Order: sequence, then structure tokens, then C-alpha cells
Amino acid sequence: MRASVLHTKSVSFAIRIINLYKYLIAEKKEFVLSKQLLRSGTAVGAMISEAQFAQTKPDFITKLHIAVKEANEATYWLYLMYKTDYILEAEYCSLKIDCDELLKLLTASLKIAKSNINQKE
Repeated sequence: MRASVLHTKSVSFAIRIINLYKYLIAEKKEFVLSKQLLRSGTAVGAMISEAQFAQTKPDFITKLHIAVKEANEATYWLYLMYKTDYILEAEYCSLKIDCDELLKLLTASLKIAKSNINQKE
């Protein structure tokens, strides 16, 4: 169940990031920061998808850790976009809420996965 929720929310987040990227390059003519945001924002879901088919529990945990790092990076790029007036405060807050929710779900999933490994030892 958790992986399915994570997958669904990460895809929704990635779609929002892609749409923001398209807006930023078309309307704001911003190509550098937006590309960084596109990469990190879509990588979250990619790593969650990879984790679903991990070969081992440690591989699963590693993939989710990378997803956490990518989500944190996406938050950073969103903040820079907001502080440099490429996106409005409302857009920033809305996307940050989505990203924070993903981070909470990822953290909970990692805690469970690590607990399961420790119980087997």
C-alpha cells in the first residue's frame, strides 16, 4: 500500500514539476535553474519506481534514500525560483507542501524497511 501511495504522489508531483518547467522556459525564458528543478523533481518518482523493483531490501532502502535526496534538492530549487521571482509565493508553497508530503512518506517507508531488516538480524 505505501509504495502505491508513494508512486501515485510522486507521479503527480513530477507532472506539476514538468508543467512548471514548460511554463518557465516558455514564459520566463529561464533555462538553467528550471532544468535542475526538472531533473530533481522527476527523479523522486523515478527512484521510487526503481525501489519497487529492487533486488534486495538494502537496494530498496538505497533507492528510497536517493529519492529523499532528490526531493530535498527539488525543494532547494523551488525556493530559489521563489526568491528570484520566477514563481509566486502561492506556487512555491503549493509545490513545497507536495514535496514535504513526499518526504514524510519516504521517511516513514524507510523507517519501516529498516525496521524489517533489523528484525531479521
